[in-house]
Parts: sequence; C-alpha cells; structure tokens
Amino acid sequence: MMGERTVMQESLFYSFSLEQHVPAGHMVRSIGRFVDLSGLRKHLEPFYSATGRPSVDPELMIRMLIVGYCFGIRSERRLCEEVHLNLAYRWFCRLGLDGRVPDHSTFSKNRHGRFRDSDLLRHLFEQSVRRCMDEGLVGGEGFAVDASLIKADANRQKSIEGSKGLPPEATSRAIDEYLAVLDDAAFGAATEVTPKFISPADPAARWTAAHGGLAFFAYATNYLIDLEHAVIVDVEASTAVRQAEVTAAKTMIERADERFDLYPERLAADTAYGAAEMLEWLVHDRGIEPHIPVFDKSARKDGTFSRADFVYDHEKDTYACPAGKELRKSHRPFTTPRTGVAKDNTMRYRASKSDCDICPMKLRCCPNAPARKVPRSIHEGARDLARDIAKTDAYVTSRRQRKKVEMLFAHLKRILRLDRLRLRGPCGAKDEFLLAATAQNLRKLAKLIPMPQPVPTT
Repeated sequence: MMGERTVMQESLFYSFSLEQHVPAGHMVRSIGRFVDLSGLRKHLEPFYSATGRPSVDPELMIRMLIVGYCFGIRSERRLCEEVHLNLAYRWFCRLGLDGRVPDHSTFSKNRHGRFRDSDLLRHLFEQSVRRCMDEGLVGGEGFAVDASLIKADANRQKSIEGSKGLPPEATSRAIDEYLAVLDDAAFGAATEVTPKFISPADPAARWTAAHGGLAFFAYATNYLIDLEHAVIVDVEASTAVRQAEVTAAKTMIERADERFDLYPERLAADTAYGAAEMLEWLVHDRGIEPHIPVFDKSARKDGTFSRADFVYDHEKDTYACPAGKELRKSHRPFTTPRTGVAKDNTMRYRASKSDCDICPMKLRCCPNAPARKVPRSIHEGARDLARDIAKTDAYVTSRRQRKKVEMLFAHLKRILRLDRLRLRGPCGAKDEFLLAATAQNLRKLAKLIPMPQPVPTT
C-alpha cells in the first residue's frame, strides 16, 4: 500500500542535543581536541578599546576560519552560510542552535586590523606546532625545505609592462603593501631583475612561467617540515623567485631555532637550494649537514674535459690536469699580495701556456684558448662536503623522505583547494599560507592521534 506524507505538526517543546548529533568520527571532533584558544583574548586585549559596543567574539571568527581552511571552504561568504547550516560546524564554533553567525565583512575588517597588527595568525600556527611537539610528532633530527607557487588573484590579461612601472594614479591596499616591502629580502629586494609584467591589482605578485605553460602571477609558499611525521615547523611567504625562496629557508631555520629550540642535524632540499652560498651558510654558520644536490653547471657537453676531471690538492692549493700539470692562481709573485677572488666569489686557477702548447691533450682540454682555466668557488669546501654526503646511504634516505613536503603541497592545492589565492598583497599571502599550514598541522594531529575510547558505563 502506498504511504502518504504525514502532515508536520509544530511541537510546543523540543528536546535537542547538538552534542549527540555530531558523529563521533567527524573530523571536527578530532580537530577540536587540539584547538586551544584560551590565551586568545589576552593576546588581542591591547588591540581592543576598553569602551564602546562589544565586538564579534574573536574566538568565534578564528574557529570559523579554521573550519574554512580545514575543509577547503575558500569563500568567507560561503563559510558563513555553511556554519549557519552545518550542525557539526556549529558545534565546533560553539554557537549552539540559536547562535548568530557574523557577517562575512567582519572577517575582512579584523584581518586588515587587529589580526595583522597582533600577528595573531602566526601565533595560532605556532600553537599548532607546539601541540605537535607535545604529542611527540616532531623528531627535530632532520628537516626538509621546499617552495611551491600559488597563483595570485591577478588577471594576466590586465597586466602592464614591468619597465613602465605602475601608473601614478594607481592606489589600493595591495599597492601600499607592495611599496612597503620593496626593501624586503623575501619580496622587492629578492632580485634586481625587472619583471616582464606587473599586475596593477597586486604588484607584489611575480610574473612567472616556471610551470612551463602560460605565464601567470604568483607567490611562493615556503615550508620547513620535520621529516619524522611531515609536521610543518614553519611557513613563509615570498615572491616567486629562487633567491627569495633561499632567503625564506634561512629565515625559517633561524626562527625554528629561536621559537622552538629545534636545531636539525640535516636538511634535505632540491637543487634550488644547492648554491654555494647556501651550502656555506648551512655547513659553517649553522653546522647542518646539507643533504642537497650541488648546483653545478661545470659539466661540458662538447667532449672536452670538465672541471671534475681536474684534481684539487688542498695542501698546495693547486689543481692537477689530466696530463699531470699544475694549475695555479698565479704564476708570478706580486708586490702587493692579491686574494685572487673575483667579484663572483670565485678563484681562477690557470695552467702555464708553455705546458698547454706542447700537451697532446690540448684539443680535449682547451682547443679555443691558449691555456686552460678552472674556476673554484670560495665556498667550494661546503660544496665538496655536500658531494661527499651525496654518496652515503643517509642521503638516499633523505631524498626519499624529502618527498613528504611535496605531498603536503599536493594536499594544500587539491584537498584544501589553495591553488589560487583569494587575498591580495604580501600580507594577504602570509595570512592564507599561515592559516593553511595551521589547518594541515591540525589535520595531521587528528589523523595520527586516535580519539580516546569512551569509558563503558557499569
């Protein structure tokens, strides 16, 4: 027999428990165990007036932002709608059934004001790192560093030539932030090269074609992770150039030591971090083993001898060519001693022309030059150490573990949907990267630390 719809009758009283309607295995329950905002009000107290109308609860806004970034809700307008309708989100935000969800514009006003002035999002991220450390998820023995490009909220079709600069009448918050970071080593001062195009909407975003397809405007998010469980130890925003990424790596390593007393024995990274200056800084300034491929373009493809075919003698400070002849920095004494270091921080070892003229290997060594020259970086000692480490089993292990940071970037873009920024300017990029890294650490905690089993009632 076909059933009929029962006409709904309004009840005078309802008995409803929000706690009972949130599934025990829901992610908000797992994440909620590790979100401690008890010190939030004290942290923000200097940035609120002692008089006036009460504001929206900052803890509510932070909990809503955590929900948005943990579940890939990119729009704050949509986030307000989801929190309004979703019982689990209401439970996490401690709104109850009749709690009022704030307007989406409230987030923008607080983000540009109190949150940035107090560096609240950095404080929130570091809390997640400390919780990971308390739970034993951070080993501290090995780190990995890498950067990934995130598209900026800038239309490539509305770009202007970089050589022309911004028009004088252009004005916006993103432009003000761009002018403020022109001397910042992670942004404007990262490179002297003028970008091919600039976006009037977000001039700090860098024009790049690193992905091999159409060029686009982007920022770089830099991760420093612990290799034990791929916990993000630090995150830094930078412009999308290699020099800025290396600078960001140094900043993160120093900050991890200062804030968390984490000092790794080894650092795994790709060739972008294998420049001589970076290896020198790791080895001699920080005492960290570089498990990094050496950035080296000395290999030749024309069949002639490469620099690797010349043997360096540390005691004599000379090179020996394949024919056994010496290459020196100088072949005559000078009245005023010279360092022999060129502007590019390299020393050049030269063979004697008389030796090269009669050498039977000249056609394979220097067919187009009277004598052979071999450049050597002043940081070659650190490069040699990195080459020696590359021959060990520990290096092979580090190269395999380094993929964990790339998996985090894949998770960031595919699961958390942060493949394109929603906020503009360097501060907007920092805010999004910090919140996303916080969400990833919280999800890591929820995944690795099991929920406590309920105690059976007797």
